[in-house]
Amino acid sequence: MIKNNLIRAAIVATLLFLFASVSFAQTTKSNIEKMSGWQSCSVCAGAHGNGATVSHSMIQGISSPSMGGTSAEYKISGKARYGAALWWKQLGAEPNAHNFQYDLYYYLKDPTASQALEFDVNQSVNGHRFVFGTQCNIASHTYDVWSVATRWTHTGIACSAPTAYKWNHLTLELQRTSSNKVSFISVTINGAKHYINRSYSPESSGATELNVAFQMDGNRTMTAYQTWLENVSLKYW
Repeated sequence: MIKNNLIRAAIVATLLFLFASVSFAQTTKSNIEKMSGWQSCSVCAGAHGNGATVSHSMIQGISSPSMGGTSAEYKISGKARYGAALWWKQLGAEPNAHNFQYDLYYYLKDPTASQALEFDVNQSVNGHRFVFGTQCNIASHTYDVWSVATRWTHTGIACSAPTAYKWNHLTLELQRTSSNKVSFISVTINGAKHYINRSYSPESSGATELNVAFQMDGNRTMTAYQTWLENVSLKYW
């Protein structure tokens, strides 16, 4: 019975997402990694926004590795254990957007140096901030989602260390519900789709904005490493 209920819930979530897809005009921001105006920090990437200062950078227009165009290279290094860096790109104010599809490819040469890779969509509207925070928790071999109440929560969806020297494809389906909830619908990793079906309350915010974000977490010994992103896009409606 529990299994049947989970399957039924997954089907309903998908139908609602697909219905929304055809009912309203869509906007797609493509090749976001090539856009100017990316911002970053390391201190804000730590727990409660109080992390360590680590060296980090983003370099655009990388020809190799690439899937045929150019990629963006993200780097972190330092001495602080489990240091992290966060990058984000503001995409303007989109208060009418309720559904989001975040799609990208990522590439690592040394996946063992990464504690986790975080991929987020953030929307602030009508006094609320909807944090669609997700991460491939490489150290724990699971995919996690974020809520203001519970912080990171394991979903039970496997997310082991990515294969080195290979492009990995990630797609997230997310929704700001009519009841003002942060709803995680699904994650697709290299073609394998998994339903998350978790909803949480938003935070408070006076801003009006929409952005995508990417975070790299270092391991215990803070081994320096790089991640390359390409074909980063956000579809919303």
